[in-house]
Amino acid sequence: MKKIVIVFHSGYGHTAKVANAIVDGANAVSETSTMLLPIDENGEISDAQWAILDDADAIVFGSPTYMGMASWQFKKFADASSQRWFNQGWKNKMAAGFTNSASLNGDKHSTLHYFITLAMQHAMIWVGLGQMPSNDKAATREDINYMGSYSGLMTTSPSDASVEESPPEGDIKTAKLFGQRIAEAVKDHGLQ
Repeated sequence: MKKIVIVFHSGYGHTAKVANAIVDGANAVSETSTMLLPIDENGEISDAQWAILDDADAIVFGSPTYMGMASWQFKKFADASSQRWFNQGWKNKMAAGFTNSASLNGDKHSTLHYFITLAMQHAMIWVGLGQMPSNDKAATREDINYMGSYSGLMTTSPSDASVEESPPEGDIKTAKLFGQRIAEAVKDHGLQ
């Protein structure tokens, strides 16, 4: 059984909702097991949670985009991963990432690029979104990959939207497909 761990920070619950949708998609693939590992409000995880990440076949990074970057809580976690970097403990694990912000753009790409850089420093193997964008005149927020991202999952939650009403269903459907893609990549991955 391949193990996927989604390590993420969620400030208001919208990013957690996306993380749960990724789990739903990933768990639809046989021979994989996916779990959530939330970073707390102080940017920390326990020693037992570090061990879970070390044992994973894939790690999915998630954070809201605040001021053009991952939250400070996620950054604190990432900085603390330097011991794994020094020992190359995550080398050849699969990696992927997702982010949510209030604006359609919101410089979410900066957050995804940060996740890619973090994964590359850990010698991980990156999995992109793998979905064509919904970019014609008939496209709506209910369509798959309306955000037009390729490097990872981008979702949007208006600043005054509750977790119950946002992100929109198209972003949630895209998150489920992303989870499925990650699980299929991990299942077929053979590097050690």
